[in-house]
Amino acid sequence: MNTKIWLSSPHLTGEEQKYVKEAFDTNWVAPLGPNVNGLEKDICNYTGAKACSALSSGTAAIHLALILLGIEENDEVLCSSFTFSATVNPIRYQKAIPIFVDSEKDTWNMSPVLLEAAIQDRIANHKKPKAILLVHLYGMPSKMDEILTISKKYEIPLIEDAAEAIGATYKDKAMGTFGELGIFSFNGNKIITTSGGGALVSNNSNYCKKATFLATQARDDAPHYQHSQVGYNYRMSNIAAGIGRGQMEVLDDRVEARRKNFEFYKKELASIKEIFFVEEPADFYANRWLTTILTDSYETREKIRIALEKENIESRPLWKPMHLQPVFQEYPAYVDGTSEDLFNRGLCLPSGSNLKDEESQRTVYHIKSIFN
Repeated sequence: MNTKIWLSSPHLTGEEQKYVKEAFDTNWVAPLGPNVNGLEKDICNYTGAKACSALSSGTAAIHLALILLGIEENDEVLCSSFTFSATVNPIRYQKAIPIFVDSEKDTWNMSPVLLEAAIQDRIANHKKPKAILLVHLYGMPSKMDEILTISKKYEIPLIEDAAEAIGATYKDKAMGTFGELGIFSFNGNKIITTSGGGALVSNNSNYCKKATFLATQARDDAPHYQHSQVGYNYRMSNIAAGIGRGQMEVLDDRVEARRKNFEFYKKELASIKEIFFVEEPADFYANRWLTTILTDSYETREKIRIALEKENIESRPLWKPMHLQPVFQEYPAYVDGTSEDLFNRGLCLPSGSNLKDEESQRTVYHIKSIFN
């Protein structure tokens, strides 16, 4: 059996150890401490956000973002359909209603046209949505000028799910910093990792202050344990934050490596007419978290996926849209078939920043062999 080539495995440098060792040496192993504060500062310095709260996951960050915007039972939240379920689950934690919006073909992200159509239709039905939850898919920025114009026009606050998009920019501004709130994920398969973890960022410091309060069980300022509202155990540990501090030091290198993977695949597979790549529009800078391809048909996608699987090479179909998921199919959806078509024809290729040349070459070799 050939050695396994992973889709996107963690990539540590060893520099993380100094921060983790410091946590052990000083006995700061609780979900607070210098590394947590340091990571939050690092994220703010990198993204330009004014405030940050380091949390246990990106999902926790989305949940707190919804709470901070006052999302409650039966409120409607406009949400990208083409995403992972972790984007949508927190809407249901609040017993709110996800309203799914399909993608556009240039970036695969939320369609501004369908977003505005959805808003107008919900208002016509006497139910104005309370928030927009926008995903920057596979590290590709969304069409921010159009999305922000709509957000401001209808006075609906924007949450950016930038779980896959740290290091990506639109007009030189970091993803996650355009909306009222932005979230990042540092899960093990992301471009940088804290093993498990995430962060909430905002240009409104009060949001992050309140998020940190809620994430530490909403304990009131009192000498005893007193609570005036429901809280959560969502804070990142000082050890995990230490890993994150070491990872932040190499984030630009990781983005460069992922973009290099994309350029390699694009060049090597250029002669295959059945395979297409999504390009960056002007002013867009994608981190290329995963290199994705679009094929001419479901059958072609499956031929490639199965051929790679036989060679112990991990690939993965694009996200199955949320409006097609059994758990969410009862909710309203404003779709034109774009994300369903992308799901049927798209595939993610091995894209780790630690991907070796011989591994990317082996992947390409087996893809080419299908068409020769």
